[in-house]
Amino acid sequence: MFDESLLEDPDALARADVHGLLLGVAAAGARVRTALRLAEEAGLAELRPDGRPRTLLIAGSSPEAAAVADLLGALSSGTCPVELLRPSGPTPQQSRWTLPGWAGPLDLLLLLTPRGTEQGMTDLVEQAYRRGCTACAVTPPGAPLAEAVRHVRGMALPFASDANTAAGPDWGAAPGSSAGGTTTETAADTGAFWALAVPLLALADRLGILTAPPAALRGVADRLDEVAARCGPAIATYTNPAKTLAAELHESLPLLWSQGRIAAAGARRFATVLATHAGRPALAAELPAALTVHGPLQAATRALAADPDDFFRDRVEDPGGLRLRIVLLQEAADQPGSAAPAAREQAYAHDTPLSEISAAADTQLDTAAELLALTDFAAAYLAVASTERPSPA
Repeated sequence: MFDESLLEDPDALARADVHGLLLGVAAAGARVRTALRLAEEAGLAELRPDGRPRTLLIAGSSPEAAAVADLLGALSSGTCPVELLRPSGPTPQQSRWTLPGWAGPLDLLLLLTPRGTEQGMTDLVEQAYRRGCTACAVTPPGAPLAEAVRHVRGMALPFASDANTAAGPDWGAAPGSSAGGTTTETAADTGAFWALAVPLLALADRLGILTAPPAALRGVADRLDEVAARCGPAIATYTNPAKTLAAELHESLPLLWSQGRIAAAGARRFATVLATHAGRPALAAELPAALTVHGPLQAATRALAADPDDFFRDRVEDPGGLRLRIVLLQEAADQPGSAAPAAREQAYAHDTPLSEISAAADTQLDTAAELLALTDFAAAYLAVASTERPSPA
């Protein structure tokens, strides 16, 4: 059950957040700074590449890796093709990856994992070596994958675990964490996305694929801190966009409509985070195609709904009801040629509630940080307020 009153009680939220979801999201800025520092200490600043690779091949063992690849492709704007390698195997723990038949010395293999113990990824490094394909990994220092990458003269960039980051004194420590903010192994690592993404963004900047110098990445950390200040547990729901969105998404199937490459990547990640952290389904689609793709679903849902004006209807037989809510994600306010007006019109025509998120920022990196942080907070609030309160004992 969703307890909306919980959103107005910061102390109760802290007790209910047994997995440290909110703390992890709030520490995203610190996670970015730590990841950038570790990448620089690993020698990334001294990297002198011979040229831009033909293709970036990305393999990862978690949903975060797919989201990082999606964001990297959006930020590169087609400068360099980004291809995500899909795993195969009987279970996630026994995943195997295979390089495309055309992969060779002109391509760069990027491996993303917060563990670094996956045998399938170590085997992929050997495949790359046989093909003459350079390998780079973001993985914990000392992990088997890091050693395998160094063995073939690739670059291993450290994965910034949450052991060295904290959300700040105003947030306190999560249950099961130390004073420095270290969550337990069973806690959900909501900051893993930034720990994997930042080293890759810094590397892509060195390769000339996109613009993400250290100063810009530190600006991303500042932007994430700003969102954490606006969306913190102490901020009332009526002025807290993340709490408001979480309350609106309760008992609804979100249709995540996006406009723009970065907003589309943010919508797809939002759908993943809602599923993995809050246990809620969501459907993501890009405008204007979303109007056609989800239009029949809106029409069917409206047809199944009972007539609210029929006072004498049998409410026992009311359909349990699939309630839709459109969440419109934009990189900026309506621009010339925007499909947002048509989206609002279709939502009104089908009596579908509509929430809007826009991120007006000076850079694409800041826009991505704004959208991702806000939706991460919303998913965390939805997850925490949907769980049963722990007893005072």
